[in-house]
Amino acid sequence: MKIGTIRTGTGTAPVVVGEHDVTVIESFDDVGTLLASGPGWRDLADNAGGPTIPLAELEPSQWAPVIPRPSKIICVGLNYRNHILEMGRELPAYPTLFTKYPETLIGPFDPIRWSSHSTHLDWEAELAVVMGWDAEIVGYTIMNDVTLRDFQYHTTQWLPGKNFAGTTPLGPYLTTAFTHGRISTTVNGELMQDSVTSDLVFSPAELVTYISRFLPLAPGDVIATGTPGGVGHARKPPVYLRPGDVVQTEIDGLGSLRNVVGS
Repeated sequence: MKIGTIRTGTGTAPVVVGEHDVTVIESFDDVGTLLASGPGWRDLADNAGGPTIPLAELEPSQWAPVIPRPSKIICVGLNYRNHILEMGRELPAYPTLFTKYPETLIGPFDPIRWSSHSTHLDWEAELAVVMGWDAEIVGYTIMNDVTLRDFQYHTTQWLPGKNFAGTTPLGPYLTTAFTHGRISTTVNGELMQDSVTSDLVFSPAELVTYISRFLPLAPGDVIATGTPGGVGHARKPPVYLRPGDVVQTEIDGLGSLRNVVGS
């Protein structure tokens, strides 16, 4: 099953995504509120009876972040073996965790906000998992954990560089069945990241187990599992995004994000 959140004339709505069209799941604002309604959310999605809209009639700008306002966005740093090696570090014994805030999120095809305060805008393709009830992973989606590297390294705390508003695409939809797939990023058509999600040091299930030891996970919470090698900051010389650049992030089986850096 694939479900997404679209923008309507009056707000947003969750939809079941089919091969040729989407069907609105009525009485909910988005996928997050659908998941929070209870463990029976799957039945509600299976029996969606709202309006049906052909996919061809949906504009890219109508796709909202699949979970627009999760109560928690927990991100994992240094979780792909090839990325750890390119950064010159050893494999970790425990996950490196940090948080993002909902204000960072944008839709899968929205422009990435450009900030005049930084010229070190970087890409990070990530597999993201979405939580349901009782610490269950209910689906998978894609995040581009866009990072302002200069702000990230102002101190040893990464929060500023990871939390510029309007910079983090999430979507295009939530897919309930996924194992592993190729994960890639292109910038203006040039391949920058190319790996497989099986290269994770800590699997999604292991991350959920670890995080749940100290923090309850609620329906709609998002865990971004880390990025593979190929980020701009690690290149010699470093490569950063500029206004007008087109960034495409893709995971086989989950779709793709396509975002233009704003001016």
